[in-house]
Amino acid sequence: MTDDAAAGVRPGIADQPAHLVSDADKVGLVRAVRADFDTLFTEDYRQDGHRGIDALYKRAKTTQWDADLDIDWTVGDQIDRARDPRNPMNAVYRTEEGVFGKLSAAQRAEMGHATAAWTTSQFLHAEQGAVVCAAKLVQAAPWIDAKFYAASQVMDEARHTEVYARYLREKLEWQFPVNVHLRGLLDEIVADSRWDFTYLGMQVVIEGLALAAFGIEYQMTPDPLLKQITRYVMADEARHVAFGVLSLRDVYADLTAAELKERQEFCFDAALRMRDRFLAREVWEVLGLPEAECTAIMLHDPVQIEFRRSLFAKIVPNLKKLGLLDHGDGWLRRRFGELGVLVYEDLDDTSTDYHRMDLDHAPWSVVQFQHY
Repeated sequence: MTDDAAAGVRPGIADQPAHLVSDADKVGLVRAVRADFDTLFTEDYRQDGHRGIDALYKRAKTTQWDADLDIDWTVGDQIDRARDPRNPMNAVYRTEEGVFGKLSAAQRAEMGHATAAWTTSQFLHAEQGAVVCAAKLVQAAPWIDAKFYAASQVMDEARHTEVYARYLREKLEWQFPVNVHLRGLLDEIVADSRWDFTYLGMQVVIEGLALAAFGIEYQMTPDPLLKQITRYVMADEARHVAFGVLSLRDVYADLTAAELKERQEFCFDAALRMRDRFLAREVWEVLGLPEAECTAIMLHDPVQIEFRRSLFAKIVPNLKKLGLLDHGDGWLRRRFGELGVLVYEDLDDTSTDYHRMDLDHAPWSVVQFQHY
């Protein structure tokens, strides 16, 4: 039996969607996820500087921005920009293959609006998931400095949820439900009793992918308001990812080979879910386009493939820093090789790179309303 078969990996999995969508996945505004984990109290109140978490916490305390005071909500025309065929963000889903080649100019404009709203909606849902996961870490993390930082992250994530909800409601006037791949991963992370899986799934994988996506959006969007929002969020998210890497690096040094293999497999499954999240199946359904055909086209479209690969720019070096990329026989390295994302492995990991994302390094046009 091959190691792929032993691990339950289907042949060719890198070339096919990881999960299908059922009708039951598309309904419901509130859902319950049962979580059973230990709440840990500690009487050691020393803030250990050796993990670097205390430095993150100190920085978080001095960079709390306010969505009402620091964001210029007077900037308008978001829908017109989203519908504009010259908007660089629309290039991510621009192709002439199959049904897409038959779309009229009006239909392409509607697709631009839909993909903008869908993308921001998934950021919104992920941010709510991050609120829940950070709150879980306040309870489950074993160190006081980790509890302090996680508490500050709860506030950060609440602010991100607030700002994206307002942008969708007031500016794009369109909100999509949570993508099934993102929802499944969030549910799994919340339900798992092991606190390090919360770190690994949310802080390293979901937040790491989001950080890369925010970087692309910040560079490409022609919307000054979205550019401002994105830059503020990036500054917070870089600290959050660094928090995950700094917290887990010592923990994973002490795990058994079997425990580390389980975490490798989790990372690969999470990577597939996050890749498939950007196939935008919900958009094709709303626009009345054939979902299966559009999804297949997006899965193999060269522009989409390169876009999805670029989203791993933060995840791969961070997993390498944690020792998961090459643990054992390099199982995760081979899987990531199938996804074509190893090109990013030698980039700086976020625990050493987060300072570069501070708002102190943002242009004045972005932080001119800075109140702290």
